[in-house]
Amino acid sequence: MPAPGLAKYEPAMSDQSTQQQTAMRNYYRLHAAIYDATRWSFLFGRKRILKQLPIRNHLPQSLLEIGCGTGHNLRFLARQYHFLQLTGLDVSKDMLAQAARSTARYADRVRLIEQAYGEQSGITEQAPDTILFSYALTMFNPGWEKAILQACNDLPAGGRIAVVDFHDTPSGVFRWWMGKNHVRMEGHILPFLQSTFRTEMLEIRPAWLGLWQYFLYIGVKADR
Repeated sequence: MPAPGLAKYEPAMSDQSTQQQTAMRNYYRLHAAIYDATRWSFLFGRKRILKQLPIRNHLPQSLLEIGCGTGHNLRFLARQYHFLQLTGLDVSKDMLAQAARSTARYADRVRLIEQAYGEQSGITEQAPDTILFSYALTMFNPGWEKAILQACNDLPAGGRIAVVDFHDTPSGVFRWWMGKNHVRMEGHILPFLQSTFRTEMLEIRPAWLGLWQYFLYIGVKADR
C-alpha cells in the first residue's frame, strides 16, 4: 500500500519482465536517488517540449508519459494545468517511488504504474490526448519501434505524441559511453516518428558545443 498522500502506485505483473527491463530496473536502482540532482546537465529541452504542448487550462485533458522516471515532467504539468489528468508509466519501482513523492501534492490527478509499454493497450480508461516520451525511447533497446507503434494505436485521431530525446553524436567515443549507459544515439528515432505521425513541430539542437544533438518532436495521429 502506498504511504498516505502519495500518488496511486500499481505494481507490475511478474511475467512482464524481460532482459532489457531487468537491466533498466537494475540501472535505476542505483541512480534513482541522485537522478534529478545529476541529469539536469544532460537532459535538455524537457521544459520546452512541455510548454509547446497545446494544453488549455480550462479544458479537461489527459496525458500519458512513458518512462516517467522521477516524475519531473508530471509535477511540472500538474502544477501548470489544473484540469489535466496524468498517468506515468515506468518499469523501475525505485524511480516510481521518487515520482510518488514528487507528485504527492497532486495525487488526485496523477496515477503511477509500474509496467513496460507496448505489451498491452488500455492503460487509461479513455484514449489519452497526448503521449509523452522524455529521454525514454533511446533506452528502449529493443522495443523503441514497438513503443512508437503502440502510442499510435493508443492515441485517438488528432491525438499527439511528444518526444524529447538524444538524437546523434559525431563522437564514436561518446556514442560508446552512452551505450554503456543503455542509450543508443544513432539518429534512428526521428525518421520512424516522421513516417508514423504528421509532424507538427521538429527541432534538432546541439548540446555541449556539438558533442551531441537532441531533438524535440510533436506529431499528430492522422485520421484513418
